[in-house]
Amino acid sequence: MRGTVRRVCAAGLAVGALVTALTACTGETEGDGAARETGRAVGKACADGTFTWSRVTERDRLTGVSAPERLGTGGGRLQNPMRRVYTPGPSVHTDGPAPSAAEILFSFGKKTGEIDSGARTLAEAGADTWAFTDVRLPAPELDDGRVVPRAAGEFVQYAGVREVSADFRYTCPDGRTVSGHARNWTVDLGGLMDCEEKADSPLAREAARHSCGPAAPGRPGH
Repeated sequence: MRGTVRRVCAAGLAVGALVTALTACTGETEGDGAARETGRAVGKACADGTFTWSRVTERDRLTGVSAPERLGTGGGRLQNPMRRVYTPGPSVHTDGPAPSAAEILFSFGKKTGEIDSGARTLAEAGADTWAFTDVRLPAPELDDGRVVPRAAGEFVQYAGVREVSADFRYTCPDGRTVSGHARNWTVDLGGLMDCEEKADSPLAREAARHSCGPAAPGRPGH
């Protein structure tokens, strides 16, 4: 059985903090006046720079899977809970002083199509994009939106996300550059598979590898 796809949404995020974070580069040290002045100078010099993205990749990652559960004729509701096998989350790494993580993810979102490419600020982009630029965005919960099988079989429930990652180079107006890597997830995925049938997607095959028996048709190689 094919997985279902749900778009991620978030509400109540700290919008003011994110918009503020977009206005300057990092480099400030708490309690150090000289460092703060340096940080402001770096921020002013680096404002309105240019992002160049490369090696953009997209893959589905399994985040949770249940133990197999056998159902008789007519199927029924599954009872086994899912266990987490991977925790996705936004991530930004740089090799030097750079714009804030929110600004980097804002540019990344425009590159991947998660954010309107014409938006210049988070406010312009709209509420649906706040989650993508929040480095504290939690992983989606497991066990939500379960599918109820209507046939007999040995079923496994699974969850996943679509994860995107890329390398970037940021060029300040004065010519200085910094490189880095960004990663985030874009959609919350869910699915149900029968260990007695061949898995029809990479995510289902990964779920089968975790939960189905070694001789099950759903396992990779069968």
